Amino acid sequence: MEKLFTVVGTAKNPDGTVKARFANDLVARIKILNKAGCTDINLMELPEPMTKLQALQYLTVQGVTGDAAYVVSSKLSEKTRLAKKGEVKVAGKSAPKSAKSDAAEAAAILAAVKSVAV
Repeated sequence: MEKLFTVVGTAKNPDGTVKARFANDLVARIKILNKAGCTDINLMELPEPMTKLQALQYLTVQGVTGDAAYVVSSKLSEKTRLAKKGEVKVAGKSAPKSAKSDAAEAAAILAAVKSVAV
């Protein structure tokens, strides 16, 4: 099970890079970021606990702008790719299969993709 977070946002590191941030305690996270020399700290509490992917989607809907919007968009793309990659891995690891059943499954998937694409 993926870890859930109740706080999401962005902050600028002392070197000027902006990063997406996740936490479960808003006040403690702000203190840590301040102590580390971060600026432009923009964190918000989520309406419910969310995964990083869900939190980034929520943050996007909230209308983040500037460098923070770029960072959130990039991180969202990364997390989306990883989630899709993970789904394929889980399906492939469910049970050992013979080479024939793998080929048959691949052919069925290819046929399904072709029918959707047309």
